Order: sequence, then C-alpha cells, then structure tokens
Amino acid sequence: MPSRQKQLLFSLCGLLGFSCALTAAVAAGLPFWLRGTVLCRTGADLVNATGPELDKFLGQLSYGLFHGQRVKQCGLGGRQSRFSFFPNLLSAVPAGLHVTIVFFCGVVILFSSVATGFFFFNAFGRPYETLQGPMGLYLWTFICCVSSCLVMILFASEVKLHHLSDRIANFNEVNFLFQTYSESYDRCFWLFFLVFLLHAINLLLIRLAGVQLPFQDSKEADLSGGAADLMY
Repeated sequence: MPSRQKQLLFSLCGLLGFSCALTAAVAAGLPFWLRGTVLCRTGADLVNATGPELDKFLGQLSYGLFHGQRVKQCGLGGRQSRFSFFPNLLSAVPAGLHVTIVFFCGVVILFSSVATGFFFFNAFGRPYETLQGPMGLYLWTFICCVSSCLVMILFASEVKLHHLSDRIANFNEVNFLFQTYSESYDRCFWLFFLVFLLHAINLLLIRLAGVQLPFQDSKEADLSGGAADLMY
C-alpha cells in the first residue's frame, strides 16, 4: 500500500482512538448508566394496590459509576435524594466489583490515548520496532477493545447478579422495603459499546493498512525451518 494511503488510514485510526478516549472519559463521569423504576413494596402491600394504583408507589432511579439520584414514592409524594458511591455506598454494594469496573474504565481512557499517539506517530514519523512500531498498534487497540467489553460485562453482572438497583433503593431505609420494578441501560452504557465497536474497527483498519498480524512472520519462519530440517 502506498505511504499516502497508510498515512490516511493511521490518521483515521488516531481520530477514532481520540474519540474513544474522550467518549469513555465523559461516559465514566456521567450518572446515566442505568435508569429504572422502584416499587415501594411496603406501601403497596398496605393498601393492596394493583393496576393503575401502583403508579402512586413507583419511584425513579438513575445512576452511573460515581453518583446518581433517586425519587421514592410511597403514596404521599416523591422524596428526591442524591447519592454517591464513594464513599457512601461502598458498604452496601459489591465494592470490589465496582472498583474493578472503574479501573477498567481508566484503562480504556489511558490506552485509547496511548494508541492515539502511536497512530499519529506511525502516520507521520518513523516507527520503531516491537511495541512502538506498527505491530504494537494491535496490542494497544486490543487492550482497549477487551477492556471496554469487560466494563460492560462487569457492570451488567453487578446490576443483574448482585441486584445493584435494589441495594441502592434500600440504602439507609428502615421502615420501607423497595423493589426494582423495571430497569434499562442508559446512554453511557451504550457509549461504551460504541467505544468497543470503534476499537474493533481500528483493528480492521490496521490490517487494511498492510500491517501483518502479530507472530505471523515467526510462524511462517518456523514452518520453513522445519521443512528444511526434514530435507537434510
């Protein structure tokens, strides 16, 4: 492939990598990862509420990785409050899993920025070998791709397996019991899915630029060496 086309492809990869770093940083800080409704089970059972009457006992819940807000409805109007995971909710949520999610978000932001720099360096400079050269672009992009996928998987497991919404809704509650009525992933969760797709596209663009896959040359060398040994 001509060098001009390689420069264009690497520049496009660099722009996509920078977009991923910026998107991941914004999405990690916003409280729009999950939204849902919570039912005041205690109040609904007291009046035996069914059908449209349940609307008086349905509150709202929205949160991200660091903070969120909730509106509790127990038949006497809404009670709105804000909360933060650090340090308030660490005793009520699976702290190790939640910190791991935040850690992988940081990994995505960091290595997306690193990959962006190396993309532009390989486009307009003279690349070195190993991790600094074109072959290293596979490594940085692959780390970002896997980390963004892990963020989504771990957050989904925290929500579904550890019942994160129930833990948040019932935090510091003594007289009322709240139960998740409905929940759905919000825009920031899907932004990380977009980050995952963009890094996957970058992997294809690297291959399209003519960069061989890692260890492909060494395998071919081993095969040729083995054939020569058989002949002698």
